[in-house]
Amino acid sequence: MKRRVFLIVLDSFGVGAMPDAEDYGDSGSSTIASVIKSEKLSVPTMSSLGLFNIAGINVGDKSLTPIGAYARLAEKSKGKDTTVGHWEIAGIISEYPLPVFPNGFPDELINRFETETGRKVICNLPYSGTEVLKVYGEEHMQTGNLIVYTSADSVFQIAAHEEIVPLEELYDYCRKAREILQGEWGVGRVIARPFVGDNESGFTRTSNRHDFSLEPPNDSMLDILQKNNIDTIGIGKIYDIFAGKGISKTFSTRNNDEGMKITSELLEEDFCGLCFVNLVEFDMVYGHRRNIDGYAAALSEFDSQLSDFIENMRDDDLLIITADHGCDPGFTASTDHTREYVPMLAYGRGVKKGKDLGTRCSFSDISATILDYFNIDNTLEGNSFLDEISQN
Repeated sequence: MKRRVFLIVLDSFGVGAMPDAEDYGDSGSSTIASVIKSEKLSVPTMSSLGLFNIAGINVGDKSLTPIGAYARLAEKSKGKDTTVGHWEIAGIISEYPLPVFPNGFPDELINRFETETGRKVICNLPYSGTEVLKVYGEEHMQTGNLIVYTSADSVFQIAAHEEIVPLEELYDYCRKAREILQGEWGVGRVIARPFVGDNESGFTRTSNRHDFSLEPPNDSMLDILQKNNIDTIGIGKIYDIFAGKGISKTFSTRNNDEGMKITSELLEEDFCGLCFVNLVEFDMVYGHRRNIDGYAAALSEFDSQLSDFIENMRDDDLLIITADHGCDPGFTASTDHTREYVPMLAYGRGVKKGKDLGTRCSFSDISATILDYFNIDNTLEGNSFLDEISQN
């Protein structure tokens, strides 16, 4: 039987503020505590795996007979963004946070970007992705100037109307920006933010977003698996987050539903390796927009799909569900990510039921466990919990 691991990242599903959350302005944040207040939340499958049994979670009803293993994972890296979170899950600890630009990008950088693209830049400030279109959308339509903005995260975002700047042209501008944004300017992600609409009816971002990530500084779990002839399949943003490094096959997705549909279809595929999934809507559509009911409804939909997924798993399959950071939709201090612990739920026919792994010191324990599952020596960060959760 070929071994397979399905690693699903619920992008931004944090489970409570970490001890250093105050350093990030995130004291008191808890994504899970906010969404449980919504009547839209119904997660019986994750609950049965042990979600509400996880250390430090003081909301929800604990399962008396959980069918999975569970833990709370601390982030060892400095930061609270998608790139750093996923890199740590894959075994790379970031000792220094990726650069942020709270006052906008320096003139030298912007001038180089304008020269490379042949277009002027407008905005160049931290902004909400929806608000920036309200303020600068019409000017962009009239001038063709690119809306460049950032956030509290390490990102360089380029917004352009799809009728003014065709998608491939926008993506090319992002590639040029990615080449410039290295070293001290090396932001985690350059993000294409295409939109449609007009000033009268309103501007709307489309699903044609594309991320151009900084290449990981070292080999990750993905590279090691690939070097050992183990399949590495990325679904959603995974290819972008790792700049394609260590990915043997990729599937882009427009939403969570599409991501889970592809993941479920892969249950029928005869591969040996890792299927690494990012479900981005929790963060992008609901977390940043502080939409508690929307976030809760999306979790409920995932939970329903998860029930069917578990039913169809093979005997040797291992399922791990986790997150990369928090984005508390009930947190009013900002609309940015929140520095939180993340959950870890593991399930499989060979996984001990009700195994409580407590609080672990790094997301990278996941990569160590996956390498262990494929009998590969771990040369990365992290400690495997495979022996602790295995029935044999």
